[in-house]
Order: sequence, then C-alpha cells, then structure tokens
Amino acid sequence: MRVELPESFEKRMQEMLGDEYESYIESYDNPRQYGLRINPMKITEEELAEGSGFSLDPIPWTKTGYFYKEEDQPARHPYYSAGLYYLQEPSAMTPAARFPVEPGERVLDLCAAPGGKATALGAALQGKGVLVANDISNSRAKALLKNLEVFGISNAFVTNEVPQNLAERFEGFFDKVLIDAPCSGEGMFRKDPAVIKTWEEERPEYFAKLQKDILKNGVRMLRPGGKLLYSTCTFAPEEDEGQVAAFLQRHPEFALADVLGNVDYTFGSAGEENRTGGLPLDVSKVRRIWPCQGGEGHFMARLIKAGTPRTLPPEGEYTPEEQLWLAAAAEAGKKSKGKAAKPVKAADARSTRRADSRACRDAVQGTSRRTRDAGAGEATPAQSLAAWQEFARQYFPALAQRPAVVHGGGVLLPVAFPQTGLHVLRAGVFVGSVQKGRFVPEHHLFTAFGNLCTNCEQLTLADCRCTEYLSGREVEARTAADGWCCVTVDGWPLGGGKVSGGRVKNHYPKALRLL
Repeated sequence: MRVELPESFEKRMQEMLGDEYESYIESYDNPRQYGLRINPMKITEEELAEGSGFSLDPIPWTKTGYFYKEEDQPARHPYYSAGLYYLQEPSAMTPAARFPVEPGERVLDLCAAPGGKATALGAALQGKGVLVANDISNSRAKALLKNLEVFGISNAFVTNEVPQNLAERFEGFFDKVLIDAPCSGEGMFRKDPAVIKTWEEERPEYFAKLQKDILKNGVRMLRPGGKLLYSTCTFAPEEDEGQVAAFLQRHPEFALADVLGNVDYTFGSAGEENRTGGLPLDVSKVRRIWPCQGGEGHFMARLIKAGTPRTLPPEGEYTPEEQLWLAAAAEAGKKSKGKAAKPVKAADARSTRRADSRACRDAVQGTSRRTRDAGAGEATPAQSLAAWQEFARQYFPALAQRPAVVHGGGVLLPVAFPQTGLHVLRAGVFVGSVQKGRFVPEHHLFTAFGNLCTNCEQLTLADCRCTEYLSGREVEARTAADGWCCVTVDGWPLGGGKVSGGRVKNHYPKALRLL
C-alpha cells in the first residue's frame, strides 16, 4: 500500500521532477535497500564476506559500502559487536565518502549523532589527528559515543554543545567540517513514513533558518584552505541549493567544488537551476540522490575556503601546540574533582524532544548507559595513573608510555586538543579506573586497542562460547591465562574479561548484550 504524501509536497515534487515524477513515486512501492559500511581499520571486504557468510554487493559511490540482504541480520552477528562494520542507509554513506579526510587532520562533525558519518571520518583518520563529534541532544550524543566506542575510534573528542559554544572556542581551528544538517527529512519518507508527520508539523522553512545558523557557526571554525561539506536528507530547495547559494553570497571567500570529484560514474542528478531563490549557483557541482537510485534521498555540496591548507605534522608526531594541550590536560587531571559539565540546554525545547525521540528510534538499545568517566574515583590522580601504568605494562605494553591523564576518577589516553570548558562526553579512550583498590579496564580499551593485548581468549563464530559471551555469561577459558584478557572472535576484539579458575568472568557491557 502506497504511503500517503502531503498534497503540497506532491505538487512541489511534480514541478521539480517533471517527467521523472512517476519513477520517483513508483520507488515507494519498491523494497528498501540495506547497507553496511566496513571498518577499514579492522577488516577488508573479502575477509568480511568470507567470514560472515553475508551476500555483499558493492555500493558504487563508496569504496567501503555494500548492499546486504535483510535476512542476513548483520545487527545480531558477532562481527557487528566487534565493530567490523556499521549499518547505514546507502545514500547516507555518500557525504563522508566524498569528503577527502587525511590522517593527522582536525575534523569536525558538527551534527554527528547517531554516528554513521562520524565513524566513517574516524576510520579515515586512522587514529591520527582528532575527530570532534558533536550533537546538541544529550541522549543522541550518548548514542554517538557508543557507536564510536564499538567502532574502535581512539582519537574522538565527543561533545554535547550548541554550535555557537564550539565556534566561540575554535575560531579557524579545523581542516575539515562536515555539516549533515537537521532537515525536513523528505528523503526518508520511504524508509520511515513517520517522518511525514514531522514534515507536516515543521515546514522546510523552519529547518532552513536552523541550517543557516548552524552554517554560520560551522564556517567560523574552518581554517584557511579548509573544506566544508554540507548535506541534508531532504529535497526542499530552500534547504539545499537555496541554502548553498545564499551561503556563497554571504561568504565570498568560499568556492563551490564538484562534490563528486573525479568519480568515473554518473550518480544522482545535478541541482535545480531555478531553485536557488534567484541567486547564482553552479548547480552541476552539487548533487541530489533520489530513492530510485539505490538508497533513499540526500543532497550534498562541497565548499573550499580561500587560503593555504595547514601543513600536517610528520606521522606519529605532535606539533608543539599539541604537546602543550596534552600537558594542560594532565595538569587539569591532577586537579580533577570528578565533576562533569552539565548538558547544554537547547534554545528550542521542542526540537530537542524530537531529537531525543529520533535517538530512541535510531540508536542501539541500551546506549543511555552511564559512562563511569563522569563520576568521581576513589583514588588520587597519582594513584590512578600508577595503577594504569602497572596494568598496561602487564597487558598492553605498547600503551604503557603513551600520555595518560585522569578525568573524573578515570584514566584517559587523551587526544591532543585544547581544554575547552565545554560539555565533553569523551576526550580520547577511557581505559579504566581504580575500583576497590584495583585497576578495572573499560570496554573502549578493548575495542580500540584489543589487538595489542598480550592475553587473549580466542573464540570463533562456530564456538558456542561466542554467543554466550555476548549474552553476558561466563565462558570456559581455553587460551587465556589467569588475569585480565581480551576476548576475540576470529582474532577481532569483542571486549574484556577476567580469567580465574578456568573461567572467563564476563565484563561485556550490559547495555550491549544480546537479548
């Protein structure tokens, strides 16, 4: 049964699409296409296809994306728990795929939850540089944090702030800024008909004003020579071509670049020349993606700021500026009293409630769990650092000499980033804390660095212990010695455990366990 679309929306789409309108409408009768994006830091497409048994077909507009069959149920596969791939609507993979991020850069994902584009950007950075992933909704920011943890991103700085607060602190700071803006969601009508109700209540004009404000603050944080990618999942011209054309009028220091670059295939369609509000725009350089082309709906534009890009530091090195930031973080950790900043209060409470509602729908169950790094520890900062270093020398010797700081009673391997005074959910990898006089590792330590652990309990997909572990039960120890261990599936880390008496006591987070 075809979904009932708002009359005013149908009329506008008929005007926009002309003879192609019938193809667009017919797409609502077609089954959804499902996509996953592999984690190139951990696995190749060949390894995933061979190990998982999934039927994978390449998505032509991204090197790491694949269509899968709904019956494969990849969300319940152990490889998903190991962070080997991320489930993402195929067209939504495009913005991050068409944004050339290099290891060592400073990258901002300003509207990042639930984490599809942030995990892709983080994987492109390969643990070097910094990814600032922000969302205005506290519950959605927590879902974002969970997805970055599972994916094993080690250099993420996750914030819950309004864009203006970030812009006031990071003027001209980032090499790349991605703004996947809140929008009227017209491209998601087929995937989720409930979005139609939202569209009826909040017209595109409302979101166009919101997007303008987000862009105003996002552009302030981009350094000379930097790149900004703007995207939406809507077809409304005032949110797409009109928004980009108006931005270029306000910011003559920016140039519009071809969003597809040097790709050798035809994908999507160019923008609408008569949909810019009368402002000039080379619409051949922006792209619309339609539901009949292999996904749902999206719009993208790439902009470049005049100036010379920042020279990146040699691989594995910090700039003098970054060394100062790490030193400041260590000093702040010594003075930490375990208090976390309060979440931001959105100016529009109704908008926040809608965002929170979407988080409940989009995020994996259980992502609202409390993160222990926000609570006070029982040890002094010096004791916490000493306990971590002793633990690391035994189980993660490759990490023992890395800079570590104490925040709120927990130990962090921090990203090189200025102290901010913002509401920060995570600033690197939370490796653990001292509890009852002993160091207890956190899940993120194993997802980010489990391959470095010297003591592993090795499971396989065929091993029934794999499902038992992911369900939260103790399992028999066969390969790990007594003490803390990393539990793996086919060599990829799942999480942690502690071996005693031939059993692995389960430390897989309750919120992530299979039901």
